[in-house]
Amino acid sequence: MTRTDVDAGAGDREALAVLVQYRMATTEQMHLVIAPRVRIEQTRRRLAKLRTEGLVDRITLPQAGRRRVWFATGYGVQVAGEWPELRGRRPPRLVSDPVAARLRVSHTLTVTETGLQFLLDARRRGEVCRPLDFLPEVHHPIGGGEAVIPDALVYYQRGSRDGGGGSMLRAFLEVDRATMGPERLASKLRAYARLHQYVPAQVGRRRTTEAVQEVQEEWRRHYPLFPRLLFVLDGTGPAGIDNRVRALHAADVDPSVALFLREAIVLAAPMTDLLQHGPAAAVWRPVRDPERRVGWMDQLVP
Repeated sequence: MTRTDVDAGAGDREALAVLVQYRMATTEQMHLVIAPRVRIEQTRRRLAKLRTEGLVDRITLPQAGRRRVWFATGYGVQVAGEWPELRGRRPPRLVSDPVAARLRVSHTLTVTETGLQFLLDARRRGEVCRPLDFLPEVHHPIGGGEAVIPDALVYYQRGSRDGGGGSMLRAFLEVDRATMGPERLASKLRAYARLHQYVPAQVGRRRTTEAVQEVQEEWRRHYPLFPRLLFVLDGTGPAGIDNRVRALHAADVDPSVALFLREAIVLAAPMTDLLQHGPAAAVWRPVRDPERRVGWMDQLVP
């Protein structure tokens, strides 16, 4: 096997892994994620090859430009699900055919575009956010068969790629395209408050003093600190953005939400600002103090 063959195989593997994890992406998004230093024609050929192998499929959007949107097939999900880099992840809700893909495309592509902004920002800043550090739809149980499922979870390491020692940041992303009212958007804060406080029942254990001391919130099994919660607001103008931020701010009349906002960092920003300035810029409004503007990585006190 030649070096070219090895490189091609690694590129094919990364492309499929990204599509399985991201659910859907346009050709241009895939190119920026996996191969920004080569010509986009190479990315097109790679995706076409994976399609002939039955690992991915595509739809063509009817809007101007007729963009192609790619997604992994059931066979592709099965193949990639056995790889170490995807092991332990819940399999995605399959987009099994072009009709199903078309029904989900708008929201999913906006989520992918949001994650792409964090990847591009890390590259510009010389920091670390790799393609598979963006994880859509991570399942977090909150009891009673219910769960909080953020649109995505982002891992981001500050500091030099080579120097190491940078702090690891984690963030839950909620992408709102103004398809629900501000009050329904604000209700998501109650779900995150439940996640923040949820302690799973200890089945089959006696409630000794030692056992009680060992019990802790479920999220602490996965994160040393509760991830920052970032609301990305799209699909509306400045007045709509303000209405949504005010609704999030007003949700603290619920005691559980008020406690959550005192102990966690919750920010909101317009998608247009992320695209124009990048996520690291001071475009985020703290939900507790919406008149301020901060960067999502700033050293903030909840």
